[in-house]
Amino acid sequence: MSLRHLLKLVFYSALSRSTSLSLLLVCVATSASLLLSLDLIRQSAKQSFAQSVSGTDLIVGGPGSPMGLMLYSVFRLGEPARELPYSAVEFIQKDKRVAWALPMSLGDSYRGFPVLGTEASYFQHFKYGARQPLTFAQGKPFENYAVGEPVEKLYGAVLGSEVAKRLKHALGDELELSHGLSLIGTSHKDKPFKVVGILDATGTPVDRTVHIGLPALEAIHLDWQAGAPLPGMKIPAELVGKFDLSPKSVTAVLVGLNNRAAVFSVKRAVEGIPDTPVTAVLPGVALSQLWDMLGNVEQLLWLISALVGLVSILGLVGVMLMSLSQRRGELAVLRSVGAGRWTITGALVLESGLVMLGGVLLAYALTGLGLLLLGPWVQSEFGLSLLPLHALGQGHIAVAVYGLMGTLLGLIPAWGAYRQQVQSGLTPRA
Repeated sequence: MSLRHLLKLVFYSALSRSTSLSLLLVCVATSASLLLSLDLIRQSAKQSFAQSVSGTDLIVGGPGSPMGLMLYSVFRLGEPARELPYSAVEFIQKDKRVAWALPMSLGDSYRGFPVLGTEASYFQHFKYGARQPLTFAQGKPFENYAVGEPVEKLYGAVLGSEVAKRLKHALGDELELSHGLSLIGTSHKDKPFKVVGILDATGTPVDRTVHIGLPALEAIHLDWQAGAPLPGMKIPAELVGKFDLSPKSVTAVLVGLNNRAAVFSVKRAVEGIPDTPVTAVLPGVALSQLWDMLGNVEQLLWLISALVGLVSILGLVGVMLMSLSQRRGELAVLRSVGAGRWTITGALVLESGLVMLGGVLLAYALTGLGLLLLGPWVQSEFGLSLLPLHALGQGHIAVAVYGLMGTLLGLIPAWGAYRQQVQSGLTPRA
């Protein structure tokens, strides 16, 4: 039988069973769409993790573990490392190979969210993703404070998108920061801050951070020592401008170079600062190592994907075998008029292949539509920027294998059909 006649046979057979085949098509599309979605989430999470900081050539901090420095300075996780003297920051900034150096100081919090002390140029130089700059949903950056300027300029705060959303803050709201990272830490309520800007979502720890100036961080700790307020000493917010608010130390420094080829020589120079123990980390290398340490998460998602595919294929086999029972008469008539083994096999495999192809195409359409409709919501709600469908690699391979296996499963009912006696198919069952 020619291919044209075989297609015609499959078409009319499918038309007579349109309801059951439609349900099978939906089942295949749902399973393939789930496979694509799981791989999409896995790849997007991996890229988001790897691109939490971009365009930064070095991260410099006090002595300690490079992983610990990366986790604390970039992801705001773990225990704070030893502080880096501000003289080391000035040493780095004076190096002609350095384009910019952003000092960062962590340790305080606001209602469970970390507070980051830095400079206003942070919003210009910090990049994430594919070297994307930070953008403002509302307001503007805080201003750098200089001695003699009005102290009101000190108390500006910029909120990450998640902080503003969860705590329902708007421009002009006042914040009372807490000392330390605990939710029940002692409050700096005598020196309130005002929200001057709210950042757009980035899908990075920036979304969960409150940003203030380094002089402001010094100001709220003027009447503190060794992590506790000094007894009987209270410096009003309006008088802090009379004191030296230059930072004495920082948690880390993000460094961008004029030429990335100089990164190793700059790293050696920084680690060789006299009488100052320093840890310098290449962000790309450290992030790759960190993801390898979290490889169990990726393996778990792959395992879920494999189980989804396996359950779907087993369900497909069950539906095909049930369909075979309903088609006893049809297949028996075909054999009685001379249809051979290859005709029956070809018809069933072709039907299976067309159902799988239609289901996979429908899955791509559904996943693409879901990306279009839910992508912005996932970005704003979870801070996860989903990759486009064409960026998937292993996901396409998994769906192709799934489709091929589903097609080959047509051999199972074909083998069962050929083993049936023609007479049994033509005889009605009681």
